[in-house]
Order: sequence, then C-alpha cells, then structure tokens
Amino acid sequence: MNKLLIVGTVAFDAIETPFGKTDKILGGAGTYIGLSAAFFNLQSAIVSVVGDDFPQEYLDLLTDRNIDISGLEVVKGGKTFFWSGRYHNDLNSRDTLDTQLNVLADFQPKVPENYKNADVVMLGNLHPLVQSSVIDQMTTKPKLIVLDTMNFWMDCALPELLAVMKRVDVITINDEEARQLSGEHSLVKAAAKIQTMGPKYVVIKKGEHGALLFHEQDVFFAPALPLEEVFDPTGAGDTFAGGFAGFITQSENVSFENMKNAIIYGSNLASFCVEKFGTERMVSLDKEEVVARLKQFKSLTQFDIEL
Repeated sequence: MNKLLIVGTVAFDAIETPFGKTDKILGGAGTYIGLSAAFFNLQSAIVSVVGDDFPQEYLDLLTDRNIDISGLEVVKGGKTFFWSGRYHNDLNSRDTLDTQLNVLADFQPKVPENYKNADVVMLGNLHPLVQSSVIDQMTTKPKLIVLDTMNFWMDCALPELLAVMKRVDVITINDEEARQLSGEHSLVKAAAKIQTMGPKYVVIKKGEHGALLFHEQDVFFAPALPLEEVFDPTGAGDTFAGGFAGFITQSENVSFENMKNAIIYGSNLASFCVEKFGTERMVSLDKEEVVARLKQFKSLTQFDIEL
C-alpha cells in the first residue's frame, strides 16, 4: 500500500452554530485529514503534538482506523491546542472566540523513519516553517506535496509561506485567501499568478459553492452537493483535503485528469463532515454511504447535450 504522511493540528475545539454549541470536542486539521483519508486503501501517519490532557479514547479512534500515531508527540504536563469559534447564521463566516496554542507553540515535527519515503505528503494548515521542516526530513522526493494554508500566515509569515510554496506541487486555499495571496480579484487570474509562485496545481475551495482546480490552461469545477442541512462547517476544508490526498495516494496517479476525481472524492467526504458537530459524522460514516453519495455527485453534474 502507498503511504500518505499527514502533518496538521490535533486539537480540542469548542463550536457554536445557530443550531447548538459544544464543549471541548476532538478537532484539528490533522484529525480531519486523517479520518477522511482512512476511507482509502493506503497507509497513513499523522505528525502532530498534543498535551497529556488528550484522552486515550481519541488516540484509539485514530489507531482504530489504521492511522500511525508514532509521530504524534504527547508532551507531559502540556496542554493540547484549543480553538473556539462562533458561526454566523449563513455558516460561511465565523468569529474566533479563543485560541490557545499551548504545546503547539513549540512544536518541532518529527517524521517517523518509515514515513520519510511517503508517496504523498499532505501539509495541513500550520506555520510555514513547520511545513518546510517536514519537507526537509523526507529522504525520497514524494510523488506529490499538497499544502494547505490560510490568511493568518499571509498576514504574519508571508516570506516563509512564499518559501515553502516553491517546494510544493499543490496548494489548497479558499477564494478569499487566493485573492489576498495574488492581489487579483478574478480567481482565474489569481490561480495563474499563484502558479508562478511554485505550485503547479491550485485548488480554490468555495465552501457551499464547490471547488476549482487550475493547472496551466486547464480548469475543472466541482460543485458542492446541495444538502438539506448543514450543521457545522468546521473541518470541511480539511476533510476535503484528506479525501483529495487520500485518493491520489491510493491511485498513484498525479495527472490533472485524476485530480478531477480526487476533487470529487474530497467534496463528497466534506459533504458528510458538515452534517454533525465536529468529527461525529466522519466517525460514524461507512463506505456504503460514501459510494451512494458519489453516485449522487455523478448524477448532479451529468448531462447529454447535442452540439
């Protein structure tokens, strides 16, 4: 089986939406990416850090899905990264209420020896220097390196972000971040400019409006499935990234045509994530449901037209 190396936060989240609120629950980019990628035929490992306040049941939840956690450092006496947020009525915008970096503040990622030759590396949203240090530890060049980032790093670590972007193949960001990074309002122009910064492929996530994939002159658009209920968007982007990277890892094909399928697989898994709070839906999800919804995606966009 091919190997996927996942780097990202494993955390506690407290979430408030118009439909309810939670106390501390399992969250973090690395968690969502790992749970999503677990639906594919691959070997995966998460590189991250938690405090000793992190429950054993959460660690078991990851290992039960055959996720290698030998690179998940547990800091004795440390506290796990915590994020709290409140979503507005449209669920597209949110306010961060609290961020406690805790053990993440001094995180030095250590890639397990048996994953230094991983086929695909998925760099979740973290400080660009942390992302770079993971690439430094790889002993063989991965077939594909995917990087996720956000406007926070564009504001406070832009030189470091631009440096790591030169070393990756794919970048995944949302439309607002694509505009900020490129200085272009048109997403087509934004993607073209971002490709000159390093990544050969640009994925722009548009939430409930789907996702765009750009490569040179090629463009692909995948819709988001219209859902009756969206409960909590937290982790949807990371679930999408996990599906994208997981499908590429399983299929061993890094062509633009195959990335189209990866985008659909990612969008499909993300559509489940938003149905419940936190990771709850991803934990209860089974493969039959995933396949059934993939068929819905296919019928959503398939049509015959005579030209």
